[in-house]
Amino acid sequence: MPHSHPHRPSAGAWTAAVAWAVVPLLTCGLATPFTIGFAAFWLQSKWLVLSAALYGACVSTFMIVVISYEDVNLAPDWLFGLVGLGLLVSWLGGVVHSGILVPIMVRGRPRPAVPTAGTSPMRVHDRSTHPSGLTRRAGEPEWIGHYRVLRSLGRGGQGAVYLAVAPNGAHVAVKVLHDLGDEFARTRFAREVDAARRVATFSTARLLDVNITPDQAYIVSEFVAGPSLEQLVRDQGPRDEDSLTRLALATSGALAAIHKAGIVHRDFKPSNVLIGSDGPRVIDFGIARSLDHSTMTGKMSGTPPYMSPEQLSGSPVGPPSDVFSWAVTMTFAATGRPAFGEDTVPAVFNRVLNLHPDLSPLPPSLRGIVGNALSKSPTDRPTAAEIMLAIVH
Repeated sequence: MPHSHPHRPSAGAWTAAVAWAVVPLLTCGLATPFTIGFAAFWLQSKWLVLSAALYGACVSTFMIVVISYEDVNLAPDWLFGLVGLGLLVSWLGGVVHSGILVPIMVRGRPRPAVPTAGTSPMRVHDRSTHPSGLTRRAGEPEWIGHYRVLRSLGRGGQGAVYLAVAPNGAHVAVKVLHDLGDEFARTRFAREVDAARRVATFSTARLLDVNITPDQAYIVSEFVAGPSLEQLVRDQGPRDEDSLTRLALATSGALAAIHKAGIVHRDFKPSNVLIGSDGPRVIDFGIARSLDHSTMTGKMSGTPPYMSPEQLSGSPVGPPSDVFSWAVTMTFAATGRPAFGEDTVPAVFNRVLNLHPDLSPLPPSLRGIVGNALSKSPTDRPTAAEIMLAIVH
């Protein structure tokens, strides 16, 4: 989800493709059926299969005449002309056809689509905490724009996420808006795009393509091959001190980059942290809001066990809210449970607003900074950048 970046063919791949293309020229067209046949296999094209068969018929006719007559000059003129034309088609046609196919041969073959056995389903920009499907189910799209869908990655309140193959063969995550007829949802989707573009790519899944029209709306981002923090802790248990420190440093750095871009995430939680091969990635800006509008209040958005007191009370929400959610997430990583529990919503809300959690399971190096981040008052919490510096020092 290693991470998938757009594939750029190597010099060796281009050299091999060019060498393949000149074979018809060097063999006077006799090898054209084999080279085009290989292209048909490589690109999985039925049209190239038919082309290879046509070239094969031309070459076969020429070979039959050559074998049948000890002196080809004894062959009738019409037959000699016919096989000569066939050989010319196989020769020149093969050279031109192969030349056209060179860039397609280099880039065109899809890479394997399914993770190795034992790898858990990935969550990319998915707000749901339920396991995702492994295959494309009935009713799900086969294509989204130019992207071929392989399987579903998950569904959230705003959209569905699919693992797909881009035209260049790279694996990507495609998030599709559920309700295209809802102008509010489409506006919110556009806000997510704007947020993703403004955040440094080292901390988030890279945005590759966007389509927002009345007919279809989707975002294409790089596919991060790794479990969410929630899934990792559920499967392997709480993180040890070293792992927890690395996680805290990386995620606070990600939040610092998000806030620097003028964005409040508003739904920071374990399922929105993907653990890739090169470190954590913070994802899902589905309810992100720019700092220019962070003083707005209204409909409550977020996940109850990870929401800040100001989110629950309807007070203005800014970067300190993300810091609070970050501290709850670090407590989950250290203990396997959210700091304020996850039973009934009223009970969780009461604890968030009135109680201070037990932080003794956290290592001493993190206990103080996490405790400060869990302050009930937003003004008493450190910034994400200050958390980073505190962990380092």
